[in-house]
Amino acid sequence: MKPLSVLSQTTAVASLILAVVTVASCATPPQEGKQTAPTFAQPFAPVDAFAQVADLGRGVNVLGYDPVWKDPTKGRFQPRHFKIIRDAGFKTVRVVLQSFSHMDSANRLDPEWLKTLDTMVTTAVGDGLNVILDEHDFETCGKDAVICRTKVNAFWSQIAPRYKDAPHQVMFEILNEPNQAMTPELWNAEFHEALAIIRTSNPTRNVIIGPSIWNSLEHLPDLDLPADDQHIIVTFHYYNPVTFTHQGAYWVGPEIQKLSGITWGSEADYALLNKNFDQVKAWSDAHHRPVFLGEFGAYDKAAMEYRVKWDFAVARAAEAHGFPWAYWQFDPDFTVYDFSKDGWVEPILHAIIPPDGNAQNPGQ
Repeated sequence: MKPLSVLSQTTAVASLILAVVTVASCATPPQEGKQTAPTFAQPFAPVDAFAQVADLGRGVNVLGYDPVWKDPTKGRFQPRHFKIIRDAGFKTVRVVLQSFSHMDSANRLDPEWLKTLDTMVTTAVGDGLNVILDEHDFETCGKDAVICRTKVNAFWSQIAPRYKDAPHQVMFEILNEPNQAMTPELWNAEFHEALAIIRTSNPTRNVIIGPSIWNSLEHLPDLDLPADDQHIIVTFHYYNPVTFTHQGAYWVGPEIQKLSGITWGSEADYALLNKNFDQVKAWSDAHHRPVFLGEFGAYDKAAMEYRVKWDFAVARAAEAHGFPWAYWQFDPDFTVYDFSKDGWVEPILHAIIPPDGNAQNPGQ
């Protein structure tokens, strides 16, 4: 999970940004060029979005803060970890891509960065995993909607054609957690534009889109999805209550940063979880859109006993509501894999993927 903030845009500021974005829309994003695209054993074939969601199962977020993107020889995460992930019972990886810092002045992606991405994607698919390519530069996007729009569109103008022949197991997520400057109105305009770029080369690939304001479930009604495009999967993130999941986190506001010793597991806690997921399911049914829980987790400062209890409860609630999920994250915090030991953090792993299918909460 990432920094939390409160939306404070006025209508006047939002209107000004919208005007600038509209003017900027005549800019042509860079094309991928003649770089060699990755090859896959299986060709692309379209899959119904609901069928794809049914196949996503249990997933984990990977690679977001790994040095491998700057120097593959220094990466903590290596391609061999995909098999470890699959063997543990996961079916999906959400590959967290902070691409903006790997673009040149013309917003062209670094060829070496692309080679690393190709290696990760082809290996994961080869190891039997679904792969979500998640553009994750939410911080830049929260500060400047114009820069965000330009770079997000540049990213997809290069990545979409590069992976147009990838099998259906590769999905695109337009942008993680739009927030602050990227208001609900601006986000609706931007994802329509980015989706049009993607559809030029991938007319029937399933694309993941979440609501504004940190992909929060409360803002699902703000989404203005194109009715004629049914190859869309809707995502949301869940960290309620943040006073528990983010206690002691260094990147949040001081009122949460100073917290410690917060527990979870009362009847009221379970009731809130189920109420929240009922709300998402009601929206999904009303709009006939499949839903994917793209992130959930409790920061390492919480006591392990309560992290285990919360993780188990959220994963089981998601499954009971028909939502596949991806735990946040493999490493380096909210950690489910310890690179220092090259092994799983077993209490967390067994909470989200119970051994032998045991449905009893290990935190109880």
